[in-house]
Amino acid sequence: MSKPVLVQIIGAPIACKEGVKDSWRAMSVWAAGQLRARFGDEVQVRYIDLFDGDCPPMPANAQLPVVIIEGEMISSGRKISVPVIRHKIETILEKEIA
Repeated sequence: MSKPVLVQIIGAPIACKEGVKDSWRAMSVWAAGQLRARFGDEVQVRYIDLFDGDCPPMPANAQLPVVIIEGEMISSGRKISVPVIRHKIETILEKEIA
């Protein structure tokens, strides 16, 4: 494989009565570890804060967190699902082998 499959997870800190939590970032770090354990260097996971200057344009009607794999939104407003992400990566890698 020439370049790793790019997984972008877009989120933002969440304000609550206890203060500000960065739960989506923490979940993204955990998911990245799971995906690296399965795919190694074939995958790159990048968490992007909605307010970062390099945040990609959000698809119309998207809700946080947003998961984008190789430019395609696969999840919006749902939990960050490692099985869903893994399935999409496997599909991409199978196409490259064929």
